[in-house]
Amino acid sequence: MYDQAETLRRRLEISKEPKQAKTISIVSGKGGVGKSNIALNFSLELVKMHKKVLLFDLDVGMGNIDILLGLSAEKTIVDMFNDSLSIHEIIEIGPRGLSYVAAGSGLTNFFTMDQKKLDHFFRQYKELVLLYDYIIFDMGAGATQDSILFITASDECLVVTTPEPTSITDAYGMIKHIINNQQNMPIYVIMNRSSTYKSGKKAIERFKRVITQFLHVEIEMLGILPEDKLVSTAVIRQIPYTILNDSAAISKSMTEVTQNYLYNGNPLKKSESFSFVKKLKQLMIER
Repeated sequence: MYDQAETLRRRLEISKEPKQAKTISIVSGKGGVGKSNIALNFSLELVKMHKKVLLFDLDVGMGNIDILLGLSAEKTIVDMFNDSLSIHEIIEIGPRGLSYVAAGSGLTNFFTMDQKKLDHFFRQYKELVLLYDYIIFDMGAGATQDSILFITASDECLVVTTPEPTSITDAYGMIKHIINNQQNMPIYVIMNRSSTYKSGKKAIERFKRVITQFLHVEIEMLGILPEDKLVSTAVIRQIPYTILNDSAAISKSMTEVTQNYLYNGNPLKKSESFSFVKKLKQLMIER
């Protein structure tokens, strides 16, 4: 993987305008809504559609992407900082060739690292954006004053919620928090665990109207995922549900969500897109 990255990087260095990855933060207002499972299966579907994807588990201390995959990561993002490793040394390869970075544990202050560690992260990240089409952050549930910087520095944000009133309320609070820090952040919403498509659509349309009325921003409905027993079976067997049974209702819905994102979404104009590192540095200065 490291040699391959070196070769790709040398090729990109001679390109006049190398393509840069789009950074997406996947968030939720509360835990237990299926965010990490969605981040994983969404990433796998992007790979299936011939996109190069790196999934970053940033729920340090509570990360579970490697568990959902049934894999044991040799190195984690914690090791990168503790042992001053290259980012390429901690990237693991999962199903379909998905690249991922496990969260690890023991770094409770990830978002308030000292300047030396932050600079190391910035240097490594600048290399990644030239190697992938999408870099996806699976953020911890909710938002702290520090983690919101990572979220608002991203190109786009995907909010996961369920039709439950408490989940909707928390998702509203999360979106409010995001736009208070980044008014122009493109926000997508996935309604998970809907009993029927019709009820899920009604819930997300009501949610959209509330967001427009009270927060004065437009959000994009990315899709509705049904309640499906396959999800719990996939978690127990540690096989992503889109791989375990690609003809199941939940898998077909995830394929539709991914297609909606790629083909029906509102991609950023090139002139509006700034690098994640540049935006994050600026936000830290302004804080």
